[in-house]
Amino acid sequence: MSTNSAPAAWLTQESYNRLNAELDELSGPGRTEIVARIEQARSEGDLKENGGYHAAKEEQGKSEARIRQLTQLLRDAHVGEAPADDGIVEPGMQVVALIAGDKETFLLGSREVAGDTDMDVYSEKSPLGAAIHGAKAGDKRMYTAPNGHEIAVEIISATPYSS
Repeated sequence: MSTNSAPAAWLTQESYNRLNAELDELSGPGRTEIVARIEQARSEGDLKENGGYHAAKEEQGKSEARIRQLTQLLRDAHVGEAPADDGIVEPGMQVVALIAGDKETFLLGSREVAGDTDMDVYSEKSPLGAAIHGAKAGDKRMYTAPNGHEIAVEIISATPYSS
């Protein structure tokens, strides 16, 4: 684990493979392509008013940040099967809960696990995630939202997430 003492993210093997392929693309051909675009734009003259150059440099910065993010995530990730189907809320579980009276379904864990789905994802470090971690069906918890309001949560179910 990294020295920042953050818990390792749980990833399915499929998610790990997908993210590893993205990292390979970004750090190999993707990097080469951006460098070529920067060089092409640089050859066009004055860099102060060269929109293509500035856009390519900005894209390079975003790409390098994503490379760093993926490198750390993949290095520290716990890769494997979904958590046990024991109904206990933990990272990697799809949770159905009544939140302030509204039924919601979401994944507890990393956005990276959900991939391209439109499922809501809450980190286990978020106020909601921290409040329900370890809960099971029927448990009622309270958490403080960022706006300071106390919100009631009742767990309906927690099942291993599968993409």
